[in-house]
Amino acid sequence: MDAVVIAGAVRMGNRRAIDVVNAALRRATAVDHLGAFIHLMPEHARQRAMEIDSLVASNRDPGRLAGVPIAIKDNIAHEGHPLMAGSRFLDGNTATHTATALQRLEDQGAIVIGRTNMDEFGMGSSGEHSSWGPTRNPVDPACVPGGSSSGSAAAVAAGVVPIALGSDTGGSVRQPASFCGVVGLKPTYGRISRHGLVAFASSLDQIGPLTRSIRDAAVAVSVMAGVDPLDSTSLQARMVVPDVASPPSLKRLRIGMPRQAWSDSIPVYEPLMKCLHELKSRGAVLVPIDLPILSAALPAYYVLSSAEAASNLARYDGIRLGVRQTRATLEDTITASRTQGFGPEVQRRLLLGTYALSEGLSAQLYSRATAARTAMRETLDRAFSTVDVIATPTAPCGAFHLGTRIEDPAEMYTADIFTIPPSLSGHPALSVPAGMLHGKPIGLQLIGPREDEAAILNLGMVITGR
Repeated sequence: MDAVVIAGAVRMGNRRAIDVVNAALRRATAVDHLGAFIHLMPEHARQRAMEIDSLVASNRDPGRLAGVPIAIKDNIAHEGHPLMAGSRFLDGNTATHTATALQRLEDQGAIVIGRTNMDEFGMGSSGEHSSWGPTRNPVDPACVPGGSSSGSAAAVAAGVVPIALGSDTGGSVRQPASFCGVVGLKPTYGRISRHGLVAFASSLDQIGPLTRSIRDAAVAVSVMAGVDPLDSTSLQARMVVPDVASPPSLKRLRIGMPRQAWSDSIPVYEPLMKCLHELKSRGAVLVPIDLPILSAALPAYYVLSSAEAASNLARYDGIRLGVRQTRATLEDTITASRTQGFGPEVQRRLLLGTYALSEGLSAQLYSRATAARTAMRETLDRAFSTVDVIATPTAPCGAFHLGTRIEDPAEMYTADIFTIPPSLSGHPALSVPAGMLHGKPIGLQLIGPREDEAAILNLGMVITGR
């Protein structure tokens, strides 16, 4: 059941929030084999549900999301609850405050039932890099759900909650949405406050929802959006909320098709083209466009994100933050703490980031990556002068089997090849279920003009019908 339906029933008194929460907790226990949750919060959730039911009984407004159970990625702060970012290095850490985005959802009646599994510190594309073990795909438990918001995608796809929060740095909401057959939205950078989000790469990180419907994604983002004095990068501009009551007309809607993204050699080409030609039959215009800068996206992203990660994670040293491994000297203590605390993927990216920022190399690597990012933003902005929306595959493949790519980081990284460009440029991007490949769901990515989430949500509504 969608979030807007649940909230409507609870607000009208036709359904009790406590019953909704209990059903979600039972479902979470039933699918425990998926590894979607690191920490369930039954006492907190039931207490919140009783508060919502009390508001309804006394004819007070319980909020737009009254009684809606939600799940949150383990890198989003929730005061008094664990905050470990999928890492044993932060085992036992408790949040001292609540993230602004989450607080706004709770203020509207949403109820957190648990914290979801994730690739450690958000670094991964498969959900296999968590210190608590891998997450499995509800569609096929032998396959990965995608990463790094693996648990959030799995929780929604498995029917535990209608809304789960993830974070997207290079595609970590959209790619698992594609693999699990759900909706995943990365809003315009700054649309949702990052206050309370454990930092990976601050100039790229963005909280976003995973849902089963476009209208739930639209409601969730509209509740979380808005300027936040605790985040200087949050947008002042008001978000235009799309009317998703009924699908809009596609007549003369110009959908840009980057030649660099639509090769018939990629596995997802045929089923996604079938979806696009159906849109064409309903009045949309498919416009071929050239975006040669896309080829620079993958290397630029891994230089920039790793460099920022090396800076952000410097504080995790076993002294200020993190589980300490005591040794004879301070230097040995820090070395041992970081060596044992960080998993292999985090260590790999920290080494890359430190190398990229080292003396004599920063101009060659970091500066060139920054220039590529600027060119990416300018190229996409120019493209939107001729098209309304840009469409690409969300990922070049469907969900792959657990363990098949974990020893080959370069191959693993290619799963983000299409989601990275709008992350670098800050444009909003949406993954919608748009077909099947070998019995597994695949997603179509819709990229919109900056600050125009409505454009992609409206088209997503047409594709999904909900």
